Amino acid sequence: MADERLKSADESARVSERCHVHRVSHGSAIVEGPAPAALLASLAMDPGLDRFRQPREQQKALIEIAGLEEGSIYIAHKDGVLVGYVTFHPPDELERWGQVKLPGLLELGAIEVAPGWRRAGIGYALLRLAFAGDYMEGYIVIATEYCWHWDLKGTGLSVWEYQKVLQKVMGSVGLEPRATDDPEITSHAANMLMVRIGSRVPFETVTRFEAMRYQNRWVF
Repeated sequence: MADERLKSADESARVSERCHVHRVSHGSAIVEGPAPAALLASLAMDPGLDRFRQPREQQKALIEIAGLEEGSIYIAHKDGVLVGYVTFHPPDELERWGQVKLPGLLELGAIEVAPGWRRAGIGYALLRLAFAGDYMEGYIVIATEYCWHWDLKGTGLSVWEYQKVLQKVMGSVGLEPRATDDPEITSHAANMLMVRIGSRVPFETVTRFEAMRYQNRWVF
């Protein structure tokens, strides 16, 4: 019990240290992280957070990620309601990027902002907070962007316009598009692999990652 209280206190201190209030035009949302599982469980989900699964099911997934050793969630909330989030976790073992289990490789798994809070800088604020400080400099961070997850109808953007928005938002913290022959990425021309290599990542890790990007060179 004492160990659990100590762990909870350490976790709370870490969250408080990185808490930031981001003000938007129609009120203020609290942007903070890494958010502990207990905080995620205490919040209601904005019904518009449904791009990946139903809000309640997505909340369960966020809580699970927060419990991973290298999992972290950065959130935006207002009056007890979660209105945006970004997730980081080791790549899924079912995908190319997780099969090798490369140490120091993290996936930016999802970034989502509720429709009523879009165009207010929440996405930028979440990413800025996640990449503040030195922690992410020890990681290669990737984002596999698939156009079938994009809210084209809700935003009124074309697939190419949406792609440019993502490049701008993720580019604000140093993620850049990288070529790959990953079939999931190449299945649609708008899909992207975005990559940020931290300044403290060992050369050997970078070399192994670069080898992962192309596994079918004989095709070309």
